[in-house]
Amino acid sequence: MALDFTLVQLRYFQEVARRENMTEAAKHLNVTQSAISTAMAQLERTLDIDLFIRQKNRAVVLSPAGRRFLFEVNPFLESSDALGETAHGLARSLSGNLTVGVFSPIAPTRLPLIHAEFEKRYPDVRVNYFEADLHELQTAVIAGVCDIALTYTLGLTDRFDSFLIDVVEPHALVSLDHRLGGGADEPRPIHLRELAEEDYIQLDMPFSRQYYDELFRIAGIVPKIRHSFSGYETVRSFVALGHGYSVLSQSVSSGTYIGSKTVDVPLLDDFPSIDLAIVWPKEVRLSKRARAFSELTREILGAEASD
Repeated sequence: MALDFTLVQLRYFQEVARRENMTEAAKHLNVTQSAISTAMAQLERTLDIDLFIRQKNRAVVLSPAGRRFLFEVNPFLESSDALGETAHGLARSLSGNLTVGVFSPIAPTRLPLIHAEFEKRYPDVRVNYFEADLHELQTAVIAGVCDIALTYTLGLTDRFDSFLIDVVEPHALVSLDHRLGGGADEPRPIHLRELAEEDYIQLDMPFSRQYYDELFRIAGIVPKIRHSFSGYETVRSFVALGHGYSVLSQSVSSGTYIGSKTVDVPLLDDFPSIDLAIVWPKEVRLSKRARAFSELTREILGAEASD
């Protein structure tokens, strides 16, 4: 016998499960909190199961039955969206909204290229961006602030699925005038310990800092931290003026905001690499818009890596 529930109830359920709070889900859906509560109660009566475990302050967590139900609901709603697009003659061209989170050091050098090509291929998709550090991005994706995020997978928990974009190796960063800068030649690869006695300019961002600290531990040295900044370009500018060296993963042009230049120095140490990936909540199925953005991002950044 068919069960009497609606697509609206399922979408409300998906949003409450995603945010683990009925009040926050109501705000995002632009409906009243009582509408959400009533819909969830009706859905539970129809299914004859408890989907949520209620907590204080309107907070909720999925029950075991609720988690299993969400696993079935996500692809069902995705199929429903696809059916709607077909019915409106939009199957050939993606449309709608997509919000993408981006790790802040990546945004200025990679995002404009990706956006320009995506806009050219999918002009009916309106893309908005949310720029933040690694920790803020993970929080934003889980909270539904953004649909997906282009980020390093440092600190990523099992609450996420991911689409691999690239594998990034760490390097040392020195000024153009540094003894390892190479002059007119390519800089020679080094072991990190060759910089152990020099001042270190630290990139102090959540998860990133812990990763670089681990590299120094592996190398068996303690960095002489002279300055610590949360701004990626601030670190690069201090290095460019010869105030110290840094260790980074993102390779950009040698120029800095102040006009001085930096040099990427390859490292010979056996250091762990970092995965650059598109991530999204594990319980959410990747939409067609998000998949198109992911595939295009890998196409563009993969081409850069092979140049």
